[in-house]
Amino acid sequence: MLGRFVHRRKAALGALVVLAFIGAVAALAPVLTPYDPLRVDPMEALSPPSLEHPFGTDQYGRDILSRAMAGARLSLATGLGAVLLALAAGIVLGLLSGVLGGWTDLLFMRLVDIMMAFPSILMALVVVAVLGQGTVNVMVAVAVSLIPTFVRLVRGDVLSVKENIYVEAARALGCRQWRLAVRHVLPNVVAPVIVLSTVAIAWSIILGASLSFLGLGPRPPIPEWGIDLSNGRSYLLRAWWISSAPGFCIMLTVIAVNLVGDALRDELDPRLRSLANL
Repeated sequence: MLGRFVHRRKAALGALVVLAFIGAVAALAPVLTPYDPLRVDPMEALSPPSLEHPFGTDQYGRDILSRAMAGARLSLATGLGAVLLALAAGIVLGLLSGVLGGWTDLLFMRLVDIMMAFPSILMALVVVAVLGQGTVNVMVAVAVSLIPTFVRLVRGDVLSVKENIYVEAARALGCRQWRLAVRHVLPNVVAPVIVLSTVAIAWSIILGASLSFLGLGPRPPIPEWGIDLSNGRSYLLRAWWISSAPGFCIMLTVIAVNLVGDALRDELDPRLRSLANL
């Protein structure tokens, strides 16, 4: 399966290589950064890209390449952490809603409808306003905005899987509700959840950077893509390179994640795979 995936999805393979490179840079940033990302040098302020500073320096003389490399760790951690939180909550609530049905399903779905009535960015802003500024709070805010999508997906797949014969047979044999949900229903909803998770990672990175851009994320001078993007907005005409580096990092990461997500969707969805083989 892996060989076929690589052969048919060369773009996704390239995206995986890019993501692996970005992840390695984020993990090894303390060792790889050519300069201290927090070091201020007023004599080097607003220096354009050069051999000494390939991405230039910002208004405080900090090396932008070093900050972009160090900021990858926080930006990726925020995106992945938010998706993991939303995934865990979405699976639990979606399973309960689909398996139990009745008032439980009605209550959960009405709460999800209320949450989905608000744009994701607005929902995240409300959560951050309640919890306060900080990396963990941004992660929680992004997760809350993603939970309704996971709940609806899991619940819809559970309702579909429940109608299969093997589930009815397990229920007829006296299988308990929790065992039925975990052993017979949950494994059959994993594939669409994986695909949604990849798309959600890209969105959570953008949303987390947006909150940091608005000044609701980590406190400066901590290196983070959204913060550095915001730092350069007042210098776009004089020093375009300040915002270009973090903006390019966000764009490259999101495109790579989306390419991998599209490939996983095509491979894991049997209907799309059968159409591709025609």
